[in-house]
Amino acid sequence: MTIPLADLVALLPELVVVGAACLVLALDPILPREQKGALAWLSLSALAVCLGFTASHMDTTTTAFSGLVILDPYAAFWKLLLYVVTGLTILLSLSYLKAERIHLAEYYGFMLLSLSGMMIMVSAADLLTIYLGTELMSLSLYVLAGFKRFEARSLEASAKYFVLGAFSSGVLLYGISLLFGLAGSTRLSDIALAVNTVGIDDPMLLLAMILLVVGFGFKIAVVPFHMWTPDVYEGSPTSVTAFMAVASKAASFGAFLRVFLDGLSGVKANWQVLFLVLCIATLILGNLVAIVQTNIKRMLAYSSIAHAGYALIGVVVAGQLDAESAVRSLGLSSVMLYLAVYAFMTLGAFAVVAMLRKGGVEGDQIEDFAGLAKRQPVAALLMLVFMVSLAGIPPTAGFIGKFYLFLAAVKAGLAWLAVVAVVLSAVSAYFYLRVVMVMYMREPAGEEPILPRFAASPALTVVLACALTGVVLLGLFPNALVSMATQSVLPIR
Repeated sequence: MTIPLADLVALLPELVVVGAACLVLALDPILPREQKGALAWLSLSALAVCLGFTASHMDTTTTAFSGLVILDPYAAFWKLLLYVVTGLTILLSLSYLKAERIHLAEYYGFMLLSLSGMMIMVSAADLLTIYLGTELMSLSLYVLAGFKRFEARSLEASAKYFVLGAFSSGVLLYGISLLFGLAGSTRLSDIALAVNTVGIDDPMLLLAMILLVVGFGFKIAVVPFHMWTPDVYEGSPTSVTAFMAVASKAASFGAFLRVFLDGLSGVKANWQVLFLVLCIATLILGNLVAIVQTNIKRMLAYSSIAHAGYALIGVVVAGQLDAESAVRSLGLSSVMLYLAVYAFMTLGAFAVVAMLRKGGVEGDQIEDFAGLAKRQPVAALLMLVFMVSLAGIPPTAGFIGKFYLFLAAVKAGLAWLAVVAVVLSAVSAYFYLRVVMVMYMREPAGEEPILPRFAASPALTVVLACALTGVVLLGLFPNALVSMATQSVLPIR
């Protein structure tokens, strides 16, 4: 069977990323150790090609491979975000991997393979295609989580992630099989027609919907499917943690929004209530448990859980039956906007964590930041900006993201939900500003100042500069990103 050229052109970014990943893995055993850093730049070059292609096709909508893949502005938005996040993560990794003595070129190959799975997820119009993309993303992340093979906690993180991830994948596949039995197809368009035919009270449909919520709930780390997050975030290399916290969450949100708004839009009355419960539980647990954390990576893990809860507010609004179509579209665009700004502030926070070195061991305890304002005033200022943005304090991008989410909730008649989220945002300010207090108001425990070992790394400087620029400029001038998210939303039925 001959594959049409148009289909291959439509999937050119995925082909470029997979080709670059294979090339990296093939060249790794051949190149001398001192030249393996060039493979990182090869990866970045592939991302630049993909970014240019996707940006130039931002306004087009087409399908490929008999409708298994759809290329529309919605998919392009997520892909552009994933390119930026992956590129910044690779730059962050250059110095970090050398400091950790794990500068192995296959790291970049697995990162690109994970990215290709994410790209498939956000472009897929078929449940099995989404599942294949999810597995490609997850299998690569399992390996990356255990990349520090000489550390027990990294191996433990990889093992926990693999076991729980395999369980969630099985649950997701079971839900897909039930929908196939119901609709006779795994295409989202066919499932939407079948849902309208059988009605919202069909027991098999309800069970399939619940199983899909469980499967996707694990990927986006919402309560009660969040158990893996703190341990995996803590044990994984910091650069991998940053990638998981941002890229995998964005791709998973992109895929599951398409599934529920396109394929399961006929049962909004059921899943909207379910997501409302998950949203409130996630907000409460994520923000309250983060208060007692002493490890900065575990604190950011629970912060990531809480931010998934904030994003679910937009999902709840998008499923509000009695709201106007414009309001539901606002809910969806606010999710996209929020995850975009979340990417910059979270990547920036993890980049500062990666900078802090203490005797050759990661300084990932909050107390390790004591006196940082005196030892490294620039690093302390950067962390201050990222913590303030994560707390949603103006005039940062974090405030803009939460503002649009809360605005959508109020317009949809869910003002009480916005009030709950605002109260829990005030709670979150405690554990974010505690880091600031430690940096500026406590003296370091040691007599000698502890300096980051690669604070002057040019690549890391670029990452921090990009993250800072995103947090500040999107907080002061958000209109361009708001407009982009608004124009990229899925049609709301």
